[in-house]
Amino acid sequence: MDHHELGKGDQPLIVFVCQHGSAKSLIAAKHLERLARARGLQLHGASFGLEPDAVVPPHVVAGLAADGIDAEGYAPRLASRDELADAARVVTFGCDLGPLAPTGSVDRWDDLPMVSDGYGPARDAIVDRVTALLDDLS
Repeated sequence: MDHHELGKGDQPLIVFVCQHGSAKSLIAAKHLERLARARGLQLHGASFGLEPDAVVPPHVVAGLAADGIDAEGYAPRLASRDELADAARVVTFGCDLGPLAPTGSVDRWDDLPMVSDGYGPARDAIVDRVTALLDDLS
């Protein structure tokens, strides 16, 4: 998928970046799209990692599936300057974008629970932040 497809036409792109692109950023992107649809908002969420895992950990796939979100077969993707530049908003989880950082502001959500310590509490904290972000965007 090239970066021109990510925004899905006129839908603003919200990019989430974590170290491995397979947990916090993926949970945030998938729940952003679910919550935006429920509000009638046209937004596209994308997840990237600075050092992407080869696959999404099984407990994350299972947690998302329990939330009604299919992440089976999703492959974590490497963050690039182009994708971040195309984003209406960039959010990071405990990582520094360094030279990839876009010229606009980057939201840092560094103080959230680790997904490896329990999917539920991490998901709840991420969904709270995504809800506040949607409030801010709408």
